[in-house]
Amino acid sequence: MGILSWIIIGLIAGAIAKAIHPGDDPGGFFVTILIGIAGAVVGGWVFSLLGYGKVDGFDIGSLFIAIVGAVLLLFIYRKVVTK
Repeated sequence: MGILSWIIIGLIAGAIAKAIHPGDDPGGFFVTILIGIAGAVVGGWVFSLLGYGKVDGFDIGSLFIAIVGAVLLLFIYRKVVTK
C-alpha cells in the first residue's frame, strides 16, 4: 500500500478508535489522528508477524487491523501521558 492509503486508513482508524475508546486525550484531535496512522502501521506489522494475514490493500480486514492497532496505541498513549 502506498503512504497515502496508510494515511487515509489511519485517519479512519483514529476516528473509530476515538469512538471505541472515548475520553480526554492530552494531545487532542490531531494527536489521535497521528496515533491512528501509527496504529495502522503497527497493527499491520504485528498481525503480519502473527500470521493473520498481510495488509496489502484497502479492505475491511486492513481497516480492522488498523483499528485494533490504533485502539492499542491510544490506550498506551493515555497510560503514559496521563498522570
